Amino acid sequence: MTVKRFIAGAVCPRCSEMDKIRSWRDDEAEEQYRECVNCGYEDTQSTVVQAQSPELPTRVNAPHASAPETEEVVINFIPNPGMTKH
Repeated sequence: MTVKRFIAGAVCPRCSEMDKIRSWRDDEAEEQYRECVNCGYEDTQSTVVQAQSPELPTRVNAPHASAPETEEVVINFIPNPGMTKH
């Protein structure tokens, strides 16, 4: 016998009623079901974990081939004479 349990705080996507969704799992069919006892909404999800594709290489996750060549420059800040407070 399958135990159907209510999901606390769940809101039905069809009727927007809270605490009316119940859920249960069928291990033989590898499916998880949920339904609303108020409006009859039903939904199924597979419990089989799909293999994820590898992450696409981008400039963010690719390692740097070498350190960037930069020249160090000293910057001097000169106060603006018109901005002095008197």
